[in-house]
Amino acid sequence: MKKVLAIDFGASSGRAIIGSFDGEKITLEEIHRFSNDPVSVNGTTYWDVLRLFHEIKQGLINAKACGEISSIGIDTWGVDFGLLDEHGDLLENPIHYRDTRTVGMIEEAFKAVPKDKLYGLTGIQFMELNTVFQLLSLAKKRPYLLEKADKLLFMPDLFGYMLTGKKTTEYSIATTSQLVDINT
Repeated sequence: MKKVLAIDFGASSGRAIIGSFDGEKITLEEIHRFSNDPVSVNGTTYWDVLRLFHEIKQGLINAKACGEISSIGIDTWGVDFGLLDEHGDLLENPIHYRDTRTVGMIEEAFKAVPKDKLYGLTGIQFMELNTVFQLLSLAKKRPYLLEKADKLLFMPDLFGYMLTGKKTTEYSIATTSQLVDINT
């Protein structure tokens, strides 16, 4: 029987789940649950990336007791990201979607790209927490981070990189960013 491990990060908790299929029935078993609390430092709200990575590893340890795992999937909120430098080092803890740094960024974006055009390109609803507005905030308030950045990895991809050393972007997560052209 094939078994898969799913790591799911919710708004305030996370869990590791073993899924299996015996040819007729899908079975899900929660094997690890943990808190997913953002951390506020000097007015900025961050993901607690290192602690969450520890929790992923705890899920892997618990999964080992369930037998062979054929694949692992990681799911988080799609719009948040980590920036890596040219050496693959994380430049800072990723900022959490609940942070307020993007207040007013939608209006700023429409000065450069009209609302109808941006929607026509991406098909994504306008929310201040969208990646495009997070990046605009960085460009305006902390451009030095973007200057040092070599890669952007969305949160599930960042955790995958931390596990494997491979820098990839999963397409469906990328489409939530408002950075993907739906026409191409």
